[in-house]
Amino acid sequence: MRDHYDFSKMKGRKNPYTKYLKQPVTMRLDSDTVAYFKSMAEETNIPYQSLINLYLRDCAVHHRKLQMKWAS
Repeated sequence: MRDHYDFSKMKGRKNPYTKYLKQPVTMRLDSDTVAYFKSMAEETNIPYQSLINLYLRDCAVHHRKLQMKWAS
């Protein structure tokens, strides 16, 4: 760094975009599911993690719930 920069008088402040950052989460997914999103990623040139995030966000925004029936 150059000597003429003086940061001692600067005031620090919180990042206003912190609440918009993504949270890292560990998930266990079926290999078929990952393969599906990876193939979709190749078609769309969007990373597969982003596609999974977009799909889950769409479900959350539209309050979609999984319809499951267990075998009796």
